[in-house]
Amino acid sequence: MTLQVAYSPCPNDTFVFHAWSHGLVPGAEAPEVTFADIDVTNGLAERGELDLLKISYGQLPWVLDEYALLPCGGALGRGCGPLVLTREAGAPTDLTGRTVAVPSQRSTAYLLFRLWAANAVPGGFGEIVVLPFHEIMPAVRDGRVDAGLVIHEARFTYQQYGLHRLADMGEAWELETGLPIPLGAIVARRSLGRERLDELAAAIRSSVRMAWEDPEASRDYVLAHAQEMDPAVADQHIGLYVNEFTADLGEAGYAAVRGLLTRAAAEGLVPAIDPGALEF
Repeated sequence: MTLQVAYSPCPNDTFVFHAWSHGLVPGAEAPEVTFADIDVTNGLAERGELDLLKISYGQLPWVLDEYALLPCGGALGRGCGPLVLTREAGAPTDLTGRTVAVPSQRSTAYLLFRLWAANAVPGGFGEIVVLPFHEIMPAVRDGRVDAGLVIHEARFTYQQYGLHRLADMGEAWELETGLPIPLGAIVARRSLGRERLDELAAAIRSSVRMAWEDPEASRDYVLAHAQEMDPAVADQHIGLYVNEFTADLGEAGYAAVRGLLTRAAAEGLVPAIDPGALEF
């Protein structure tokens, strides 16, 4: 049966998976692709509905019994973390009692935000409102929420909404840990078996290498799914989120994932995981 996969329409995902999804990786059958926002794919993984998905690392502890973390294809990096935005320059840095919009409470962005806020907002928030990520900046701009936690290309576009950066979650994480920022994970059903999982990892690595070798090959695919994103912004997006950790998590990547989930579990934000659960 054709492999059922899901990833976002964001430029980094379409760039990474272009070759594989179009049957261009030698020896690898093209999967059947569903495009969905990360909050949707998090839910699909929790319900065990597809074979391979891009999810938040923040969702990982809830799905590790059924899904294995693949060592490639995901999003980690430096200088690429979520931002907290406000409507006014010089807005109070204390978010105590204020309403904050977030893209998901199972997202990596939310975990990084809560870990930052443990020190930065000791008085606690007023209300956390979950919105699709593309609705967050308009909500902050229009005064419907006091602040917003944004991800993806919002790093490059928030000034177009007249918004101002209050804090950079990735910067806070890197200063504290020295580790890259773990954002999105690629997971596949354990029931596929080890041989098949190895084949999938190899196909993804090949797809990444092919994307780097010929960036123009994926351009139409990237822009067709980039939600009317400016091509220059799409290029910035790819340049930031597709890097050496996409080809292989490596020692630093695994350390970053373990560090995030260990800290989040200590704060009661996620279930604790078995130390060997991340091994591939």
